[in-house]
Amino acid sequence: MHLISFIAIGIIAGIAGGFFGIGGAIILIPLLTGLFHFSQHLAQGTTLVALLFPIGLLAAMKYWQQGHVHWSAAIGIAIGFFFGGYGGATLAHYVHGPTLRRAFGALLVAMGLKILLGK
Repeated sequence: MHLISFIAIGIIAGIAGGFFGIGGAIILIPLLTGLFHFSQHLAQGTTLVALLFPIGLLAAMKYWQQGHVHWSAAIGIAIGFFFGGYGGATLAHYVHGPTLRRAFGALLVAMGLKILLGK
C-alpha cells in the first residue's frame, strides 16, 4: 500500500514541478513528514535520492523543445548545485531535526511571500 502512496505523491510532485518549474522537495518533504511521519532528515534524504535522476527530465525536454532553456545558465546552476548540495547536506547533519524543519518552513514562507508580494 505504501508503494502506491509513494507513487501518487511522486506524480503530484512531478505535475507541480513540470507545471510550476519547482523542485519536487517543496511538495515531497511536507508530504513525507506529514503523511508518513518521516523525520525531517529522512524526508530530505529520501527526496534527494528520489529526485537524483528523474528530476524534471521529461519536463526539461518539453521546455527545451519549446525553446525555453538557457543552456549556459542551466549548466552553471547544475555545477553550483552539485557542489552546493554536498555542502548543504553536510551542514544539515549538524542541525537538530525540529530546527531543520522550522528552517525549511521559513524558507517556503519567505519564498512564497517574495513571489506573492514581489513585482
